[in-house]
Amino acid sequence: MKKILLSMMTLVVAMVIASCGGSSKNEGREAQELSGAGATFPLPFYNVVFEKFSEVNGDVVAYGGIGSGGGVRNLRDKIVDFAGSDAFLSDKEMCEMAEVVHVPTCMGAVVLAYNLEGVENLRLSGEVIAQIFAGDITMWNDERLVALNPGVTLPAEMIMPVFRSDGSGTTFVFTDYLTKVSKMWAEKYGRGKSVDFAVGQAAKGNPGVAGVIKQTKNAIGYVGSEYAFAQKIAYASIKNKQGEFVKPTAESISVAASGDMPADTRCSITNSDAEGAYPISTFTWMVIYKEQNYSGRSKEQAIATLDLLKYVLSDEAQVLTTEVHYAPLPAKAKELSMNNLKSVTYDGEVIGE
Repeated sequence: MKKILLSMMTLVVAMVIASCGGSSKNEGREAQELSGAGATFPLPFYNVVFEKFSEVNGDVVAYGGIGSGGGVRNLRDKIVDFAGSDAFLSDKEMCEMAEVVHVPTCMGAVVLAYNLEGVENLRLSGEVIAQIFAGDITMWNDERLVALNPGVTLPAEMIMPVFRSDGSGTTFVFTDYLTKVSKMWAEKYGRGKSVDFAVGQAAKGNPGVAGVIKQTKNAIGYVGSEYAFAQKIAYASIKNKQGEFVKPTAESISVAASGDMPADTRCSITNSDAEGAYPISTFTWMVIYKEQNYSGRSKEQAIATLDLLKYVLSDEAQVLTTEVHYAPLPAKAKELSMNNLKSVTYDGEVIGE
């Protein structure tokens, strides 16, 4: 099973120091091969940071962008070293597994990307977005859209919503936001990694949704911001809780995380009431087992997993976030995560110190 999983993964090629059995930063242990799977939302950041980690530590990291739901399932089945998820595990999910540790890795934004000829600066509100994806607003020149976009000529064309077909943390973040801004959405659809969308076209992964939007006139869909940037697709300004129309930037995403954070780091920052905040901002997490001795994993493999997480939290890695259109973690998130990693064990022995 694990070999099949690894064959499906995007392998981040490591620069392994062959002559010395590892680099000076891994305390002389042998280089390890680590595997993870999950969210596509942070994949551009992970591609960069995993390669840098390999250069520094000599360990090889393979990561499969199969969606947050798939990543969590693989962790539950104990066939990966870590799962990537844009949705923190629910209390119910955590009760169904051995104890886990959540480690936020970066911050990002879910954007409403669109393909609308002649419209460069679309403005949307949460209520209108909910009505579009519920099928209540079907035309681009609907009066509710016109009212949000004075001076913009919106076409008399049918709207084509695009959503995720796979279990997705991006869907969780998007619907988490909609439940906060639309009573209708909260009552009819709720939030989750998978939701029964009333209308539109499904696509797999953030790359799939972005590809459909780019190729389909009059389409609109939710994607991680980096995918809209990479595909050069227009994305909307979203009205925040302060009534400001905001686009995602490192600053507007960071502002959304200015509130308190629980000790286990599981929190939602959508619809922040902070001035200047982009309203569909989110953390994304790597999730590992607190007890690392499972499925025949060695102690060295467990230590390498912790080394990877500590590297992702480091200033050296966090500075890379803005290079690929994400935002760095706030100091509190890093502090809590480093403290939580101190509780990780192998065969009952603490190895996270």
